[in-house]
Amino acid sequence: MKHRLLARTLGYVVITISALVMIVPFFTALMNSLKTYKEYTSIPPIWIPDSFQWSNYVEVLGLGNFGQYIGNSFYVSLLSVAGSLLSCSMVGYAFARLRFPLKNALFVMVLGTMMIPPVVIIIPHFIIFNSLNMLDTLTPLWIIEWLAQPFGIFLMRQAFMNIPREYEESAKIEGCNPFQIYAKIFIPMAGPTLATLAIFTFMGKWNEILAPIIYLTSNEKLTLPVGILSLGGQWVGNEQLMVAAALISLVPILLVFLFAEKYFVQNHASSGIK
Repeated sequence: MKHRLLARTLGYVVITISALVMIVPFFTALMNSLKTYKEYTSIPPIWIPDSFQWSNYVEVLGLGNFGQYIGNSFYVSLLSVAGSLLSCSMVGYAFARLRFPLKNALFVMVLGTMMIPPVVIIIPHFIIFNSLNMLDTLTPLWIIEWLAQPFGIFLMRQAFMNIPREYEESAKIEGCNPFQIYAKIFIPMAGPTLATLAIFTFMGKWNEILAPIIYLTSNEKLTLPVGILSLGGQWVGNEQLMVAAALISLVPILLVFLFAEKYFVQNHASSGIK
């Protein structure tokens, strides 16, 4: 009994310390975003401002095309998530359950492309999008996700392979075709994996910097991370505003994670039966 109590106490201590390690930097950034410039640059540092400057956030939202940057990032991220979930789940289902020639060889080729550094394909992508007159548009930032990316294919294939074959056989007895089995059986049972893929895709596209810099030239078409960097000259003497802008860019990611978190704890079998 004593050993169990000691183990539980140590567990809570470790969890508390880990939580503080994660929370303290975020709390510090939040406090910095609510300071005046004098408090932000004060030495020794002032941890809690005398009065919270919520006007910093209002000022940030009024800078340049900040609202347009947020809208562009949402547009690109949401279309990317939709394309990734649809294309990767369909291709993953085909590799996991359907039979066709050279299936295993093709899957090995898909996995092999994961070893190609992204910087290697930047120039070919640029040439393709240039020939399609897509430069300085948001299309190159999301259209790639509709072509099923290797990581998403691998993730969905593994999820579908772990689903008991009895579900599929029962659906076939009921007269379901492969697409109905995919849509009505496998997609509901793969909810946690779909949520994981959605979060990874959203985070990747929301925080992406390299591709927007390469494909976009118009200021009003920039996404939020690049837009924040483009306002660099306006942060001079107001660096606390840059902290506020960075925190604003974190809010959508936190909301997406909180929305998708409930799917992580779903049981595959129970969700399929439901």
